Amino acid sequence: MAEQPLPNGVSISKPARRIRWATQRVGTGVAQVKRNRIMSRLSLRGSSNEMKRESGSSGSIGKHSPSTDAAGDGEGGRRIFFNMPLPADSRDEEGKPLVHYSRNKIRTAKYTPLTFIPKNLWYQFHNIANVYFLTLIVLGFFSVFGVNNPGLNAVPLIVIIVLTAFKDGIEDWRRTVLDNELNNAPVHRLMDWENVNSAEDEVSLWRRIKKATSHGILNTFHTWQQWRRRKSGGGRGYTERAMDEERMSIDTRRSSYRGPKKSTNEGGIQMTPVSSPLPKDQSEAELSRANARLRSKTTYSFKAGETDGIEGDGVATGHGHASAGPYGSLIDPIEQTRGKARFRKDYWKNVHVGDFVRIHNDDQIPADIAILSTSEPDGACYVETKNLDGETNLKVRQALHCGQDIRHATDCEKAQFILYSEQPHTNLYAYSGLLKWTQRKSSDPQRSEVEKTEPLTINNLLLRGCNLRNTEWIIGVVVFTGPDTKIMLNAGITPSKRSRISRQLNYNVLYNFTILLIMCLVSGIVNGVTFGKSHDSWNFFEFGQYGDTPGVTGLITFWSAIILYQNLVPISLYISLEIIKTAQAFFIYSDTYMYYERLDYPCTPKSWNISDDLGQVEYIFSDKTGTLTQNVMEYKKCTVNGVSYGEAYTEALAGMQRRQGIDVEAEGAKAKEQIAEDRIRMLKTLRGIHDNPYLHDDELTFVAPDFAEDLTGAVGEEQAEANKNFMLALALCHTVTTERTPGDPPKLEFKAQSPDEAALVATARDCGFAVMGRQNDTMIVNVQGVEEKFEVLNTLEFNSSRKRMSAIIRMPDNRIVLFCKGADSVIYSRLKKGEQSKLRRDTAEQLEMFAREGLRTLCIAQKVVTEGEHQRFSMEHDAAATAINHREEKIEEVFDAMERDLSLIGGTAIEDRLQDGVPDTIALLGQAGIKLWVLTGDKVETAINIGFACNLLSNEMDLIVMRFETDDLGLVEAELSKHLHTFQMTGSDTELRAARRNHEAPAPTHAIVIDGDSLKLVLDEQVRRKFLLLCKQCKAVLCCRVSPSQKAAVVQMVKNGLDVMTLSVGDGANDVAMIQEADIGVGIAGEEGRQAVMSSDYAIGQFRFLQRLVLVHGRWSYRRLSETIANFFYKNIVWTFALYWYQIFDNFDCNYLFDYSYVLLFNLAFTSLPIIFMGILDQDVSDKISLAVPQLYRRGIERKEWTSLKFWMYMLDALYQSVICYFMPYFLFAPARSVSSNGLDLNERVRYGNFTATSAIFVVNFYVLMNTYRWDWLMVLLTSISILSVWFWSGVYSSFVGSDTFYKAGAEVFGALSYWVTALLIIIISLLPRFAVKAFQKVFFPYDVDIIREQARQGKFGYLDDLPSDASPAKLAGGNSFNGARSDENAYGRAPKSLEEDMRPIYPPSVAPTLKTTTTNNRHSTSGSINSVNIGPAIFEESPVEPHSMTEPSNRPTYSRPTSYQSPVSLEPPVPLERVRTSMDRPRPSFDRIRNSMDIVRPSFEASNDFTSASRLMKLDSNHSELPLPSPRLSKGPSNLR
Repeated sequence: MAEQPLPNGVSISKPARRIRWATQRVGTGVAQVKRNRIMSRLSLRGSSNEMKRESGSSGSIGKHSPSTDAAGDGEGGRRIFFNMPLPADSRDEEGKPLVHYSRNKIRTAKYTPLTFIPKNLWYQFHNIANVYFLTLIVLGFFSVFGVNNPGLNAVPLIVIIVLTAFKDGIEDWRRTVLDNELNNAPVHRLMDWENVNSAEDEVSLWRRIKKATSHGILNTFHTWQQWRRRKSGGGRGYTERAMDEERMSIDTRRSSYRGPKKSTNEGGIQMTPVSSPLPKDQSEAELSRANARLRSKTTYSFKAGETDGIEGDGVATGHGHASAGPYGSLIDPIEQTRGKARFRKDYWKNVHVGDFVRIHNDDQIPADIAILSTSEPDGACYVETKNLDGETNLKVRQALHCGQDIRHATDCEKAQFILYSEQPHTNLYAYSGLLKWTQRKSSDPQRSEVEKTEPLTINNLLLRGCNLRNTEWIIGVVVFTGPDTKIMLNAGITPSKRSRISRQLNYNVLYNFTILLIMCLVSGIVNGVTFGKSHDSWNFFEFGQYGDTPGVTGLITFWSAIILYQNLVPISLYISLEIIKTAQAFFIYSDTYMYYERLDYPCTPKSWNISDDLGQVEYIFSDKTGTLTQNVMEYKKCTVNGVSYGEAYTEALAGMQRRQGIDVEAEGAKAKEQIAEDRIRMLKTLRGIHDNPYLHDDELTFVAPDFAEDLTGAVGEEQAEANKNFMLALALCHTVTTERTPGDPPKLEFKAQSPDEAALVATARDCGFAVMGRQNDTMIVNVQGVEEKFEVLNTLEFNSSRKRMSAIIRMPDNRIVLFCKGADSVIYSRLKKGEQSKLRRDTAEQLEMFAREGLRTLCIAQKVVTEGEHQRFSMEHDAAATAINHREEKIEEVFDAMERDLSLIGGTAIEDRLQDGVPDTIALLGQAGIKLWVLTGDKVETAINIGFACNLLSNEMDLIVMRFETDDLGLVEAELSKHLHTFQMTGSDTELRAARRNHEAPAPTHAIVIDGDSLKLVLDEQVRRKFLLLCKQCKAVLCCRVSPSQKAAVVQMVKNGLDVMTLSVGDGANDVAMIQEADIGVGIAGEEGRQAVMSSDYAIGQFRFLQRLVLVHGRWSYRRLSETIANFFYKNIVWTFALYWYQIFDNFDCNYLFDYSYVLLFNLAFTSLPIIFMGILDQDVSDKISLAVPQLYRRGIERKEWTSLKFWMYMLDALYQSVICYFMPYFLFAPARSVSSNGLDLNERVRYGNFTATSAIFVVNFYVLMNTYRWDWLMVLLTSISILSVWFWSGVYSSFVGSDTFYKAGAEVFGALSYWVTALLIIIISLLPRFAVKAFQKVFFPYDVDIIREQARQGKFGYLDDLPSDASPAKLAGGNSFNGARSDENAYGRAPKSLEEDMRPIYPPSVAPTLKTTTTNNRHSTSGSINSVNIGPAIFEESPVEPHSMTEPSNRPTYSRPTSYQSPVSLEPPVPLERVRTSMDRPRPSFDRIRNSMDIVRPSFEASNDFTSASRLMKLDSNHSELPLPSPRLSKGPSNLR
């Protein structure tokens, strides 16, 4: 490690690489011993057979938190005490804390090994059908009810209970594994130290039993798993290891190019995580003295006049804590401690509120932690919050000023303070707390006591689930644990989901149960009355009645009838549904077209019982970052000095050209070819300027050969200087950290708070302005081969309200320059008044063109600052930063005053690349009638850009942007009412009821954009209904800056308010709440971890797989299950009522008409296979046609496959067929007796029943086959087997004497001609009505699917056979894209134009309205905007140059320099320049494309306030105020987006 000399002979070792253990090089034997120990530990970590160290088995591991999990902090918040006794009001009589905080152990699983059986049974018997079947089984054990084999009756219920329990156990086991991994994750916690805030309670006997059971089962499972691996000869496969194991950071960690930093390893931090034995030749006392000498050489940065405790030449004595600076220090210099405290490894589950913890680089945060100190000299640390808000960019968090002296364990022992915290809440972006302590000085401990406080904000808090990045370590204290942490409060409880059909099935079962009760009641009454007659013929034939009285007889008959007719409520239906849903889940998992090869991840069903819900989804709620996008930013274009640079063909531009009817495939190929040529030119030019070793050809995203040529001065020095200054601004105005990877060639990579910022700095690197790193406050930039140093005086950081960030830089020539970048509207409002009018106009127009291409735009500006201005700013900033009250507001005022009178340099355009297939998938889902809402934590501008890029938003839409700056619900309600009036609505309950019944997709004329603060207001009960109705009328809804709980609240509002099927899709822990709230949760196994996947019902690798999951498998599953359930009820009605008709002639004595074996086998063998395989394999159309004609999905949205009308129609059909099946044989035997060949009678009960039973089975199987769409060999074979099995069983079983009265019945019945004639007539007469109705419906009132099936049979979709099933939606549709504005001939799954006219599909009637609405313009305005604004030259009156018309030719032959332009490099007064701009004569394909596109489409941005358009920006003048907006920002029309 490199040694850096410091003043006064003090030296600090600076690590050249970020390694886990921060050690200090000291030239003593003690240091050498310490280094040897650390290296030995590092080597032990790399061993596959790592042994537990001594501390690993110490008592610190495995300790439990207090058993009381209730967190009661009182109404005023919680007080946490450190190194001081609890006050009397916080202790009970035994001296233990009154408040018991939640344990840090979490559980998302519903079961434990001990509670699984009773809890699962409890849940299963919440199902009323299971309770009913259990009651029947219990009744069957009483012989009086005439059940022959009650044990056999229990088998079906036992099977369904076991299968369901097995499925639930597998689902919950996965959650348990994740919980255990998380709870047992390692963390460095301060041990051998008393935390007064928690008391170790005795573990109760119940918890001991639970833990012993869990450990026993886990050990058994692990033993079996190891035995299986040994037997198979290996461990897990490469894919499993790659997905689960952490890589070794020692060999793969890139070294950071960081200059000497003060205090990086100050204080000789005791980084020993374990208590290692001392060497024999060195005592503990010697080691302590060596550590003291080592610590005495540590230097700290003190301000003038604050050197208490500093001796001689400034070397800190003692612990170096005496200088507390203006903020003070938590360390009590006179406190005496035992010195035994050490940071040791422990489990997450053992972390308590009030613990000191140390987090290392790349570690995950185990709880919500207040930061006391970090390894950085300025107290900063970087965290990755992707598990909270889905963002992979780094966020800066700041340590408390008073805690920055805390560097090691003994300092933690000396820190005495109280932390006052608010109660836990769900807001991820807000926190309020306070630290209070007594400040003492070692020189005068009694007289120097001063009470001090420091506020604690969200910027000082690390939230559970985040990851520490680019920071070697932090030390903090635990504030919230377990269920009280923000991520867990936002996650909610894992729900138990049931499909809509399953919920509706309960009502159908209740209907059947009601019919059953009526039948049984009639049976009981009639039988009781009959046996009550004393002078009737039954006295001569019966042995007597069951009961002593007719009433008792009727009661017994009632319960016997319930057992006899039990199939009316079929338990076999539940078994069959479990089998079908399991098979459907398997086929979804096995679908190779939803397999994501890069991650080796198939579509994984985690909830097997809601596959039919996938076919009824009407609303999809999607996260943006990582779900729709790749979260990969690429710098594409820029404008400098009014000149546009960059070649790109973006997805948003392709979508805009599709709407214009342009062949985007040909245009895209042409553009990509041009871009490839320009890339080669640019790389050649850049290499000619400077042989940049950090320029990698494959990483270049900014393709602009004219920019590189202009850097050489090809068109003049002024433009060359402007381009250099622009790139220099990008290289200086940021907060990125640099990581340098040695090699040939070397690589520079950047870690930033925002991926946009990293893209800007990376582009500056590629163009020859490489940020090499920082040395304290100095930034080193390699400017075209020459390293230059720039002093960073101040950084004015970005936040969502400022929408900008600035850096004040002292240039090498000693000038002070402020560089500012931010949203275009914000920067334009701060430009110097009356200057750069033409440059502003040109830049605004070019930024608008960039935005139309779906690019994220920023403006770059600068300002020369005098020494006096900077000194005044520093004083005001220091005063504001030390304020206790309203600190943020005061700092913002200081920043705002500095960022004024700027000079415009240019603008940038960055593309956030979408995942593959996202635009086509969204368009395809839209055609299917599914509405997509985007719920994201991103800012509004970002979400809107993505909305345009993925075709969710279009030029024809009016954007209603809601940003309320008031909490007055009356004003909010008035604003909503005004927008509802646009749709001729008032927001009444009547309109809401009508909206619930209307499932039509809204016209693509409006979209809503709303931020989190405004969303909180509109979700209030007073205005929620109006907001919901307004959203119902809009094609798209984008909710930005929303928290996880707000996402769940939006899903709940739509799900319950509109009574629709909802699906949520996300990829991060911030999406868990909405995933669990929706009817269906889909997790994307992308770059954001696995939290969303583990909480989801289905896990996929990419967003594009959603189309196949929903439109193919979802539609199939819904239709299959709907038909299966209807047919199941039908067949049981046929069977049960055939028995019931016989009771009329038997005085309702509950005698069986059939042999009992028929009753047992009817659902088990004779009729089950065709129905089950119908539910598994039936297809109305193929998967390709399902994607080519997505409108077929709308039938599921409208819930037309399973309705009450369909249920009762099938019931009536079954009732009719039961009459035919019973009375046809009855009328055969009624006139005369029928005899067999041996002269015996055939009208005996079981033989007569054979006629009825076999005929009923024939009818049922043929009926099921008739309702099956796909008649393939398997379905016909299964139906044939079911029919033949009846004859086989009857013939074989009746051949044995054991069949009792059924003996020889098969041969006798089947040998009679009357049987075959009767059976044939029964089949024909029973099925004829259904066949006639089906034929009439398909001929005269065909469904959409009937028309499509007919066309498929005619070969009009034959072109799909040549395409793979994973082909793009555009190819499956036979057009270029699934865009709503396509022409009619290719809008609906059209076949290629090469097909002859008679071979082209004729689309079903329901498509016609769709084709009309997709091309409808805004009915409220001819220009497509509610408030039209005429754009004309009057807007540009301040400029002597005529404005460029929006229809002006794109190739401008001449170029004149703006007269008010100031050189950004020389910063001299403007120099008039009149000359021809030769570079503008060069072809600019990308510039021409977008200008031409702007000529064709309507000027939507200019004609409305929907966007920060060129005209809008040109209206702005710096008047020392923000962008003028309607006041309040309850805009009369659509509000500004920027």
